[in-house]
Amino acid sequence: MNNFIARNFKRSLVASVLAFSTLLSGCGVLLVGGAATTALVAADRRTAGEQVEDQAIEMKIGAEMRRMFADKARIISVSYASKVLLIGDVASADDKSRAEAAAAKVENVKEVVNRIRIGDITPLSVRTNDTWITTKVRTALIDAKEVPARTIVVTTERGVVYLQGKVTETEGNMAARVAASVTGVNEVVKVFQIVSRESLVTDPVTGNSGAAPISTSPQSAPASAGSPDTEVMPVQ
Repeated sequence: MNNFIARNFKRSLVASVLAFSTLLSGCGVLLVGGAATTALVAADRRTAGEQVEDQAIEMKIGAEMRRMFADKARIISVSYASKVLLIGDVASADDKSRAEAAAAKVENVKEVVNRIRIGDITPLSVRTNDTWITTKVRTALIDAKEVPARTIVVTTERGVVYLQGKVTETEGNMAARVAASVTGVNEVVKVFQIVSRESLVTDPVTGNSGAAPISTSPQSAPASAGSPDTEVMPVQ
């Protein structure tokens, strides 16, 4: 009888630990194993509040762009942790500057990366192909090892793939290489927020994460046109 009780207790304990681990990994990053075998289980590294805020930013910018340009331009905003990427087409350099200034004034926007193109509106056939490329890149990131795909936002414009998210420098470089290997990709632009690995580790007991701050400084690689805080990775 004592052995039966002991076996049931062990099974219950294991089930409780697994359930607790699943809950934590869905909310953030869980530390697995000891000091020599730690692994990061990555989810979306934004808080729930940041995700809601990003959606609100995109909606507000979209409404403002429609008010300013109606059907004379095509401007898309993608916000990650209040860092906004602008892509699309406008008729002039003045329109491009106006769009950036308007986006920067939207509540809670911390930074704008302006990659809007000056020229005719991109044909639907090209945009459809961009959607297909985005799907392929997302799939490749999910299949890749050591790449936190769930926290990376992928956007494609005329074959140029933009990657946004909170990643370590190593993760960002790996993600860019994976994206660059996908057929149809002309260029990869990293618009990441670089964080330290320590800042992503959450203690499963206390729930506290490391104290290392997020880096918002420009990356050391050559900067892309229009923003000092992006890095272009040409496709060979």
